[in-house]
Amino acid sequence: MATLGFFFFYVFPLFVFSFCIMKPTLFILAAGMGSRYGGLKQIDGLGPNGETIMDYSVYDAVKAGFGKVVFVIREDFAEDFKRVVLAKYEGKVECQICFQAIDKVPAGYSYNPERQKPWGTNHAVLMGKELIHEPFAVINADDYYGRDSFQVLADFLSHAEKGKYCMVGYRVCNTLSENGSVSRGVCATDENSFLQGVVERTSIMRGEDGKIYFKDENDKNVLLEENAPVSMNMWGFTPEYFDEVEEAFKAFLLARGQELKSEFYIPTLVDEMIHAGKATCQVLDTTSKWFGVTYSEDRPQVVAKFAQLAADGVYPSPLF
Repeated sequence: MATLGFFFFYVFPLFVFSFCIMKPTLFILAAGMGSRYGGLKQIDGLGPNGETIMDYSVYDAVKAGFGKVVFVIREDFAEDFKRVVLAKYEGKVECQICFQAIDKVPAGYSYNPERQKPWGTNHAVLMGKELIHEPFAVINADDYYGRDSFQVLADFLSHAEKGKYCMVGYRVCNTLSENGSVSRGVCATDENSFLQGVVERTSIMRGEDGKIYFKDENDKNVLLEENAPVSMNMWGFTPEYFDEVEEAFKAFLLARGQELKSEFYIPTLVDEMIHAGKATCQVLDTTSKWFGVTYSEDRPQVVAKFAQLAADGVYPSPLF
């Protein structure tokens, strides 16, 4: 009895405490085809010394307190990925890879054999189930998120609890393009910054009066608040999310598996879980400025921005 008392009084609280401060994992979605950009933009060197956008994400994440990085990639460029990307992280942070492919579906479920399009972001997340057993963040490989965003995400995940998720809500003014309008998922939140829904808004840009507008269903300009939070696919989850994804993907395959272009998205499941009372999702504010490469014409501007960040001393050069 004394031994049992010792366990619950001393050992069990230490176990709970160690779980609460467990270092989170960064999960990078890098399996995209890069068709619009014209190449494998995930391994394109854009920094002053050939750094990829992912390199900056990994650097910022490690600085913020993430303990491991997992990449989901296509198996056909695994060797190039290991040589160009993973080699530079050796001795800096633990790294693992997993693969996304169309045929990676649960046993007993079928899909249209003519399908060529990947299943989407939430299917990519599911690929990490066997590798990730701690709170984790999900980001895109080809987006620059900025240091503050990783810090607020790491702070949340370091004390994450089951079913309490988060996403980083970028201020829309920090996500605009210099080349024209953008589309963004504008977040609706309650008074405590918990996500209530995401509405896709198109043609977001600054008007001649300096204010930000989007186009409504009647193609009319509607004023958008300067700091309105928008989603840039930067999420924080606890490990049981994988089980939720797996069950939801089975239902998705039954309903839409024969379609050629249907996709299984992260926000769709998060929204379903929120409205079913199975989870909450807190929208975290960040001062970081987002930028990324979607089309080949974006490349020179991104190269210039990374050069300026290095010149300003925000990042060392070379990065690793």
